[in-house]
Amino acid sequence: MSAAPTLPHPRTGAGFPSPVPPAAGWPGDPAGPATPVARSAADVVRLAGGCADLAALDAASSVCRACPRLVAWREDVAVVKRRAFADQPYWGRPAPGFGDPHARLLVVGLAPAAHGANRTGRLFTGDRSGDWIVAALHRAGLASRPETVDAADGLVLTGARMVAAVRCAPPGNAPLPAERDACNGWLRREVQLMPAVRAVLALGAFGWGAFLGAARGFGWTVPSPAPRFGHGAQVTLIRPDGVPVQLVGSYHVSQQNTQTGRLTEAMLDGAIAAAVAAARTP
Repeated sequence: MSAAPTLPHPRTGAGFPSPVPPAAGWPGDPAGPATPVARSAADVVRLAGGCADLAALDAASSVCRACPRLVAWREDVAVVKRRAFADQPYWGRPAPGFGDPHARLLVVGLAPAAHGANRTGRLFTGDRSGDWIVAALHRAGLASRPETVDAADGLVLTGARMVAAVRCAPPGNAPLPAERDACNGWLRREVQLMPAVRAVLALGAFGWGAFLGAARGFGWTVPSPAPRFGHGAQVTLIRPDGVPVQLVGSYHVSQQNTQTGRLTEAMLDGAIAAAVAAARTP
């Protein structure tokens, strides 16, 4: 059998097949040849629970194959591609969390974009949504540069970490409830491994709902009835140890929202400022 064809990474020039196998040398790839693979929701819970730190969680979540529909979709996109990126390899795997492991602010989004993180291998990287959120984080002093291009561009987040509620690019940008629930095991463990977090910025109603579900799952006190999402909405969640965590809502940084003016730079900056202020609370 012939080897899969390779294409050069747009920054490093190294050749990769699409999708990119683990331990192939892709910039920032957290997985190794022995990283265990989750093939069911039960596997996700078991493997996530066994991760002692974020590095192990990033590795395990980046090779997850628990949701057959999402695996097929993300890999098909990696082969078919968008014409503008036809000369590039596509990551074609789940996008793990990215940013400061000791962050006090967690940014929760919906899912990787088919031709953004599914192509570059890093959340909010390589598309207009990423341009918006990273530029805003840079204005807030949390990102080292105002743009995000690829996983080897040197971007560093300080005091903030980004994570997707669903780590695979979904068809129509719409994960199924079962896919959301399966991926929730990674999100829950991510939060458990970040005890310094004091604020969560939820991008969109999906991220808001996914985080509330995760918080209930590990015993946090969540107001009832469930707090409604809205831009600028805030609700205080209480961890079992009594520490409050402020959940702040923002409209998602999708092109539909930013191009129509539903979400402006000022609105996004305001939501981030509220989250940063809450994150700095002792």
